[in-house]
Amino acid sequence: MRESVMEQVGFIGLGVMGSLMARNLVRAGFKLVVHNRSRRPIDALVDEVGDAAVVATSPAEVAERARIIVTMLPDTPEVRQVVLGSDGLGQVAAAGHLLVDMSTIAPAASVEMHAALAARGAGALDAPVSGGDAGARAATLSIMVGGESEDVDRAMPLFKAMGKTIVHVGGPGAGQTVKACNQAVVATAYAGLSEALVLGQSAGVDPEKILAVLGGGLAASRVLELRGSRMIRNDFAPGFRVDLHHKDLGIALAAAQERQLSLQVASLVSGLYDAVAASGGGYLDHSALIMAISEQAGGGVAASPSGVDIA
Repeated sequence: MRESVMEQVGFIGLGVMGSLMARNLVRAGFKLVVHNRSRRPIDALVDEVGDAAVVATSPAEVAERARIIVTMLPDTPEVRQVVLGSDGLGQVAAAGHLLVDMSTIAPAASVEMHAALAARGAGALDAPVSGGDAGARAATLSIMVGGESEDVDRAMPLFKAMGKTIVHVGGPGAGQTVKACNQAVVATAYAGLSEALVLGQSAGVDPEKILAVLGGGLAASRVLELRGSRMIRNDFAPGFRVDLHHKDLGIALAAAQERQLSLQVASLVSGLYDAVAASGGGYLDHSALIMAISEQAGGGVAASPSGVDIA
């Protein structure tokens, strides 16, 4: 059975990305059953959308009230707890339930949860996203989906409400594998742009002009387009935090190690993100990588990044 636009959909995880994605589902006509560890994002959503969102006290209650459930959580342990914990949705899941996990977690964990839910007759998709807060806000996310074709078809109306590029990349765990690839590319793009800006500015070139030239040639990228201007203003208000990207690179490196591969560039950039986090910048936007690169290059570091609310 395909989901109708007015059927209730569960949504667990109302962080920066999840809150924006949930709002887009409401705009598309879906009614939500929501759950989040902290209350403030829930209250903000309910205040905005009214009775289009009702609150559940646990993941299990979400599954009692909705047959298709989206999760958007920080890391593998949180997803495992929500799915397999004592009050997890797995306690209720049965034939007809479908988990759509849009978090970024270890591919092996996605395979594990797919198997656990399948044993109860339920389906599962790993469907991580790329595009950051800007893509989540504009409903233009890139969504890479792992799982069974019939489950992908069932979830497609939800995906179309949140994203623009939706690709079924393979079986269980394949979505997370492709997301690991994506995060490695994005991290190295930030590293390259950071080094270019440090070099150019050290020679006295106007950084805005550096961005203009890079954006008009082969060096153009979405990273440059969406974050370049903010990087030269030291504006690292988080869309996607340093500590989360560092976690994602850890997933990519672990997946490579499982296959006896060595990702030397990703490993190097992961170390740079670790340096930013170790200096207290884990809450900053991942474009703050330029701080570690500037420091290690001898170019100095912005003492107090602007545009950041750490409350």
